[in-house]
Amino acid sequence: MVQRLRALPHQCCHHDNVNARTVRCARERRVRQTHSDSRLLQTNILCVGISLQYSTRTLTETAMNPAKYPELTLVIGKVTHHSIELSWMNEENKPRNGPPECWTRFSVEQMDPKTHTYSTAYIGYSTHHLIEGLESSTSYNFRLRVTRASGECSLSPVVSVFTNREPFSGKNLHQAVNREDEEELTTVLQSGMVDVDVYDKMGFTPLMVAAQKGFSRLVDILLKHGADINKRDSTGKDSLMQACFAGHLNTVKYLRDCGSTWQSRDMDGCVPLHWAVDGGHLPVITYMIQDGCEVDVMDKVSLWTPLMRVSAISGNAAVASILLQAGADVNVRDKAGKTPLMVAVLNNHVELVKLLLDSGADHHMKNEYGAGAADMAKAFGRQSIINLLNNISLEDSNRLTSAGQFYYGDNK
Repeated sequence: MVQRLRALPHQCCHHDNVNARTVRCARERRVRQTHSDSRLLQTNILCVGISLQYSTRTLTETAMNPAKYPELTLVIGKVTHHSIELSWMNEENKPRNGPPECWTRFSVEQMDPKTHTYSTAYIGYSTHHLIEGLESSTSYNFRLRVTRASGECSLSPVVSVFTNREPFSGKNLHQAVNREDEEELTTVLQSGMVDVDVYDKMGFTPLMVAAQKGFSRLVDILLKHGADINKRDSTGKDSLMQACFAGHLNTVKYLRDCGSTWQSRDMDGCVPLHWAVDGGHLPVITYMIQDGCEVDVMDKVSLWTPLMRVSAISGNAAVASILLQAGADVNVRDKAGKTPLMVAVLNNHVELVKLLLDSGADHHMKNEYGAGAADMAKAFGRQSIINLLNNISLEDSNRLTSAGQFYYGDNK
């Protein structure tokens, strides 16, 4: 017990010493921190002072020497329908040294016409830039921002640039024709940018399109600007054939006056009359025949005359009647030995069969396989035509009987 009591004072002294040292260390740390903060504050104040001094000196120098930096100017270079070339001077006028952070930086800013705010179209160290992807016939506003190594920024005056109109192309020429726009057509042709005979996606020249649509005024304009009247599409048809098929009489006459010929042929050997017959336009067909068109001209593939094409395609009795009145051969044969009557029977053109029979078609004729019109009608079940042919046969028989009776009666 006595020993324990003796130890207590010693332990108390030990704890007091520890506490004292702890307090002293904390005090010393606070003092050091205070000195550090003081030095940092002095440094910041010094830096601010230097910065203010530098800024004041710079502003003073700029005010005293306004020509220190040359006036900023954006120079407009080549302008197209989709691009604008811009350039500017490098005010440093000396080789660049050191890192890029020490160089003068340039920014080309473009104004949004809706919000009237500017966005960066280019940023870098070059002294020229090409703005691309623009709309044709459109106004654009630009300005130049210069940022120097010192942190100073300057803006150039705004420049306005109007992009060019998009160059004319074959598309513009064909659009003008399709819209029957004489003024636009003349403008495109006079620009000299487009070939007057340029083909569209369908393989037609502007003259072919104008002829097909019956735009006689446009045909006149195109021909006066050098359009080739004999140009052909992928199947060999020229502008006259197009106009004949479409039935535009005035255009047909004008093309004829300008040198088109009735003897021109497409890739199958068809002439304009073949195409006029296919179109079925009576005034055009009548004019062509009156103008000396050959009515029994044959194509080069099947040896079809215009009358044969009527029998094979449309069955138009009115067209066939004009041809027959003009002297078309009613019993002409094609490459396979068929006659217009046989072809009309095969295609079940009843009215045309009747017209051909009335015009002297020989229903007894046979093709190269020995089949006649009646055989073909029976093979395809053309009952109306069978009845017509039977009636014709009966009439022939009656005529023969009457002729025989008359002959024998006279000899009694």
